Amino acid sequence: MTDNRIERGQEWLKTLLRLSGVSVEVTGEIETNPAPNDFEDTPESDSYWLTIDESTLTPEQIATFIGSDGSVLDAVQYLANTILNLNQSPDLQASYTVELDGYRVKRYAEIRSMAEIAAEQARSSGLEVEIKSLSSAERRQVHTLLKEFGDLETFSRGKEPHRHLVVRLASLE
Repeated sequence: MTDNRIERGQEWLKTLLRLSGVSVEVTGEIETNPAPNDFEDTPESDSYWLTIDESTLTPEQIATFIGSDGSVLDAVQYLANTILNLNQSPDLQASYTVELDGYRVKRYAEIRSMAEIAAEQARSSGLEVEIKSLSSAERRQVHTLLKEFGDLETFSRGKEPHRHLVVRLASLE
C-alpha cells in the first residue's frame, strides 16, 4: 500500500489556493522531529509540512495568506488537518503543518523565547506569569515546552478570545 498522504495534502492545498485566485507550488516533506502543532497530542500520527512557494507571491499576498498573528495560516492548517483526516482510519491520519515564508519556524522561536522568559520570571518572583496573545495551538506549544520542568506548571485561564496561558511554580501537594 502506497502512502499518499503528503501528495493528498499538497494537492488539497494547491486546489484551495487556486480557488482563491493564486496558482503556486506546494512542497511537502515528512517531518521527523516536528515542532508542536495543533495535533501534537497524537504522537503516533505522521507529521507533514506543506510549504507554499512564495516566490511568485507579492508581499501583500503573503501578508494576506499569513493573516494577523498567523490567523489565516492557522485557519488553513486547521482546515487541512480536518478535511484531510476526515473518514481516514487512525493509522492513515496525519498531522499537517502549513508553512509560508518561514512564518511557522520564526513564530516557534518567538514562542520558545516567551516560554523561557515566563519560566524565569515565575521562578525569580514566585508569582504567576501570564502570556497573552497566543492561539490555542501556541498555548499547547508552551505547555509542551515547559512540561519538562518539574518545578513549573502551566494552565490556561479565561475564555476565547481572551484566553491566556499562565506559568507558575508547581504547587507541592
